[in-house]
Amino acid sequence: MGIVYVANQASNNVSVIDGTTNTVVATVTVGTSPNGIGVNASANRIYVVNTTTNNVSVINGNTNTVVATVTVGTSPRRVGVNVSTNLIYVTNQGTNNVSVINGNMNAVLATVTVGLFPNGVGVNVSTNRIYVVNGGANNVSVIDGNTNAVLATVTVGTGPIGVGVNASTNRIYVANNTTNNVSVIDGNTNAVLATVTVGTVPIEPGVNVSMNLIYVTNNTTNNVSVIDGNTNAVLATVTVGTSPIGVGVNASTNRIYVANQASNNVSVIDGTTNTVVATVTVGTSPIGVGVKP
Repeated sequence: MGIVYVANQASNNVSVIDGTTNTVVATVTVGTSPNGIGVNASANRIYVVNTTTNNVSVINGNTNTVVATVTVGTSPRRVGVNVSTNLIYVTNQGTNNVSVINGNMNAVLATVTVGLFPNGVGVNVSTNRIYVVNGGANNVSVIDGNTNAVLATVTVGTGPIGVGVNASTNRIYVANNTTNNVSVIDGNTNAVLATVTVGTVPIEPGVNVSMNLIYVTNNTTNNVSVIDGNTNAVLATVTVGTSPIGVGVNASTNRIYVANQASNNVSVIDGTTNTVVATVTVGTSPIGVGVKP
C-alpha cells in the first residue's frame, strides 16, 4: 500500500506512515522548519526542504536515515523530483530562484532565476518541463529541464502557491489562494485553459494520473475539492482535518493523504468513495506530504 512521508514543521522531523496499516513506523529528524517533501521511488530517496536552515535533507528510504544535507538558497519552500533524470528542483523564496540538485551526487548543479517569491514546484517527467509558482508575481515560470532556461511565464490567479502536474494529459494545476480557484494550464501551449472555483484559501493540488482527478486542499474551509480533469468540474468536496495544506496521491492504491497543519494529523481519503477512511496522528504542524507507491 506504499509509504507516506510527512514533514512536521514545528517538530523538525518527518513521520513515516505505512500505507497498509495507516500507522507511523518511523520518525526521522531533519533540519529546522521542514516544509516540502519530494520522493524518488526508483532511487528510494526522500528530499525534505528545511526552510530555516536553508538546506535539503536526503533520506534513505531503506533505512529511514539522513544520508546527506544539501545547502540551497534562502528560505527554501517546496521540492519537485524528476525521477527520469534524477534531478531535484527546490524553490528558494528568499532568493527568487530554483536550486537544481543532482540526485546521484547530492550537489547543486545549477541555479535558475524565476519570479518573485517562488513556492510550489511541479515536474512533468514526460516533457522534462518544470513549473514554478511565483506567489509574489501571480505567475508560473516554465523551465526546460534540459537547458535550465525559463521558456515561458504564464499569468495565473492571485496568490498562487501550489502546483500539480498530470504528465499523461500535459495539464498543470495551480492553486490561487487569494482568488480561491485553480488555473488549468495546457503544457503544450502554456495557456490557461480553464479556471475552477474551489474552497477558501486553496493551497496544493495533488494529481491522480491514473484517474485524472485532482485533489485541492482548502485551508480555511477544512476540506478538499475533487476536480475531474476531463471536465474541469468539482465532483466532490471531502471534509478533512483543520487547516489542510499538503497532499499526496498514491495512484496505485487510489488513496489520497492530506496533512492537516492545525490538527497535527493526516486524513486518508479513499479515492473511490471520496470518504476519509483513516486519520493518522503525526508530528506538530505537518506541512508537506510525499508518497512512495
